[in-house]
Amino acid sequence: MNTPVAVLGAGSWGTALAVQLARNGVPTTLWGRTPQAVVEMAMSRRNARYLPELELPDTLQLSAMLEPVVRDAGTLLLAVPSHAFDELLRAIAAWVAPGVGIAWATKGFDPASGRFLHELVAEHLPGHAAAVVTGPSFAREVALGLPTALTVHAADAEFAQSVAQQLHSPRFRAYTGNDVLGAELGGAMKNVLAVATGVADGMQMGLNARAGLITRGLAEMLRLGAALGSRPETLMGLAGLGDLVLTCTGDLSRNRRLGLALGRGVGLAQAIAEIGQVVESVQTVDTVMKLADESRVELPITALVQKVLHEELTPTEGMRALLSREQKPEYP
Repeated sequence: MNTPVAVLGAGSWGTALAVQLARNGVPTTLWGRTPQAVVEMAMSRRNARYLPELELPDTLQLSAMLEPVVRDAGTLLLAVPSHAFDELLRAIAAWVAPGVGIAWATKGFDPASGRFLHELVAEHLPGHAAAVVTGPSFAREVALGLPTALTVHAADAEFAQSVAQQLHSPRFRAYTGNDVLGAELGGAMKNVLAVATGVADGMQMGLNARAGLITRGLAEMLRLGAALGSRPETLMGLAGLGDLVLTCTGDLSRNRRLGLALGRGVGLAQAIAEIGQVVESVQTVDTVMKLADESRVELPITALVQKVLHEELTPTEGMRALLSREQKPEYP
């Protein structure tokens, strides 16, 4: 229970998870890549850029020195954007001691290769227990101590339970599972589908349309998941449906906010610039469609989001194309 944890990545999600662990009495070190920012966090006990309202616990250690942080950890929890995930794994591989488990709270695919993140972990750190931490969880709400439920999936049930126990508290329920691929797929696809619901809401198409898009989006998630070998209960749970509902309806979601802006007529480049952070769906949608094409799975909502994000269709044209599809049975 008191295995030292190093959280790698001092953005909003990494900071929130590090705080959650420290609150639970877990010896925790939060690593950030920018030394000046880490010094400022240590002095002010706040992450002024990402979570300025949150006071960091006195027990939470901070460091910008990657090697000693990795060498001293019993468990590593990676919380960097997906585009930095492979680079970080390459950097730490030589320093990870035998028996150290690797968990990650990063969602999405590797942008360079389109691979699932668990594939990168297996390549760079073979033989280490590996777990994905995912589910409906806005960092700000976790930081504020608001009730949250997420899930930890790993092939090694003991490691999944260990990570979940360290995170679990009366206001932070951590479940476990063993479907890593399904959990990662849900965490990636929900960002794409959130753009679609954001567009509909930006166009003021109503709550009926939002509910329909979420439900049919879930059907797309389940179809692709079945083709790739994930379990349907994973995608009907926190890693799939739970995260999908949160991201499609919560305005803290960057992907939903992108859709809202596009639906209101804001250009793609301007919308991304106004958000000011990475919007995962812009790259994720291409990987999802590649997987769908290879698996011969039809994903009409995802396909239209891809065309809108590539500016091949306007949001209005995309919604018109979606609504004009032929009548069909709900289930094949």
